[in-house]
Amino acid sequence: MNRVKNDIFSRPFLESLFFTQNKWHQHGVLFHTLRVVYYILKAKEFRFFAAGVLHDIGKPFCAYKKDEEDIEFGEYSFTDHEERSYEIIKNWSFISDYTKQIVRYHYLIRDAKKSKEEEDMPRHESKKKILDSLDITLKKDLEKFLFYDDLGKGKKRR
Repeated sequence: MNRVKNDIFSRPFLESLFFTQNKWHQHGVLFHTLRVVYYILKAKEFRFFAAGVLHDIGKPFCAYKKDEEDIEFGEYSFTDHEERSYEIIKNWSFISDYTKQIVRYHYLIRDAKKSKEEEDMPRHESKKKILDSLDITLKKDLEKFLFYDDLGKGKKRR
């Protein structure tokens, strides 16, 4: 797992929060999150509200420049950001276990598929094992949440 630990006044934290993420996101983490919540509320999918607010809370803490492409385009990578987000909220007693699971696994379906396409078999097997352990209802909700997360990304920049 990426163990980058940006503090709240670091350049990667602030840039990723307010301005830029990567080629898949048109906006910084904060505006992306607000867009996700907007689409959740618009669809009246209230069970996803808290997850929408919290799903990327860990992203700015783990933003880093992974490769030359990130450096060239001034963008960030966020490896395992969903686990970092979960780590932040896991002991919050006022957040339901359901919300914690959505936050923790919101990128799992895409990560399992992507790691297989990239032939990163150790990562793929690890993600697939977790995915296979989840019940069918949660998997369906994760697919639905991923839809709202994608809507919140806006148009790709390149």
